[in-house]
Amino acid sequence: MRSFKLVFHPERCKGCELCRNACPKDVIGMAKEVNLKGYHPACAVNESACIGCASCATMCPDGAIEIYLKEEGDQ
Repeated sequence: MRSFKLVFHPERCKGCELCRNACPKDVIGMAKEVNLKGYHPACAVNESACIGCASCATMCPDGAIEIYLKEEGDQ
């Protein structure tokens, strides 16, 4: 089974939640901490459920999300 790694760039995120709404598997939540801009950035809350559709990355207007296919041995 393929698994995916989500990389978030919290300093780019403005907390619009478009990525969260676009995710069909409820993988994304909002961090409790705030970034330097004062927003609660997006983060993975259930990365193991990610199907790699990249809807979140596509919807993000700030380019704050990247998705990679995990290789064997990756954490």
